[in-house]
Amino acid sequence: MAKEPRSLQGKVVAITGGARGIGKATAKALAREGAVIAIGDLDAELARATASELGEGSVGLELDVTRRDSFENFLDQVSERLGPLDVIINNAGIMPIGPFAEEDDATAKRMIDINLHGVITGTKLAIPPMVQRRTGHIVNIASQAGKAGVPGGATYCATKHAVVGLSEAVRAELRGTGVEVSVVMPAVVNTELGSGLPDTPGVKKLEPEDVANEIVNALKFPKFDVWVPRSSAAISTVMQLLPRRGREAVGRLLNVDKVLAEPDKGARAAYEERAARSEPGLEPGKGESGSGKSARSPPRASPRRSGPRDRSRPTDRGSHGGRGLGRADVGDVRRRPPLAGLEPVHVVGSGRRGRAAGGCDALLGLQPHPAPLPLQDARNGPDRRVRGGAPGGLGGLDSRLPRPPSLLDRAG
Repeated sequence: MAKEPRSLQGKVVAITGGARGIGKATAKALAREGAVIAIGDLDAELARATASELGEGSVGLELDVTRRDSFENFLDQVSERLGPLDVIINNAGIMPIGPFAEEDDATAKRMIDINLHGVITGTKLAIPPMVQRRTGHIVNIASQAGKAGVPGGATYCATKHAVVGLSEAVRAELRGTGVEVSVVMPAVVNTELGSGLPDTPGVKKLEPEDVANEIVNALKFPKFDVWVPRSSAAISTVMQLLPRRGREAVGRLLNVDKVLAEPDKGARAAYEERAARSEPGLEPGKGESGSGKSARSPPRASPRRSGPRDRSRPTDRGSHGGRGLGRADVGDVRRRPPLAGLEPVHVVGSGRRGRAAGGCDALLGLQPHPAPLPLQDARNGPDRRVRGGAPGGLGGLDSRLPRPPSLLDRAG
């Protein structure tokens, strides 16, 4: 027996990045179903203009998804002006592309802030009132790049993989609460974000309305995985049955590896420029885009130290970077009192080897050296040695612990 579709009449829907592209097409499709739409966009004027096309009741509001206070204010205004939130569509995202090694850190951070942190924040803020009302639907826009790695879009793929994983985990946490979660995974879409990308035998461009229709369908008939086009689901399943080399060979045969790696840079220039200004404060004259650069710029050289290194200041490497102790940390260990019954052992190797192996040794008060080290037990003489393991690494250190006193020792 076929399921009855859920009515969207009167539902309050908030769409981030809804002033253009997939967001705008989805807003129009939902408005036709009778939903009341709140458009959130960094471009407040464009958001209001888009809302005016949707008919009476819809609103366009300024929203910076990278700032929690902005997101909170957006959702508060939605509730005050339209009523309790029924659906949130986390759609805002950017896709600067190019060789990974040439991507500057500001571009990577901006993609992660918008594509991932924006989704995290929107999802977190939407959950409590939805759970309280025991109804709601969270729709996160990912990409088929969230199911594979595509050359030319490494960081973008990383953010979309994260959105898929986030959505899966949140769905499991919300089971039984009445709140639904869907993740939408379209192929390349004919929007500004997809401008300049080539058509290939394996990737045909979609229209924004194709994605919008599938989102509407997922709200009427709730489901988690929303592939656009739907045939992509079967293709993905079959591809996963192949060994990695087979999957990669098929991808190359269909030129999937060229979609993001070989764009028409001229056709894409306007989008890359706008993506570079997709964060407040990056107006002309400030940041990367002020001099007419695209969202990417050549990699910056690492700063070099001038003058002698300050050895009196603790470094961040040892305590947080997983690289053992820094020089100052090792010095602190040297100043610690010896363990009871043991002579003091001076830690050596505070340079590169000291960080790799000596860091753990320093915590134990041991000297990283393959040769057995004589230790002096308070009772049993200076030459009690215990050898164990092979040289190198923590497991290869000599065990330099004295024999614990036995009952006979104590009696004597």
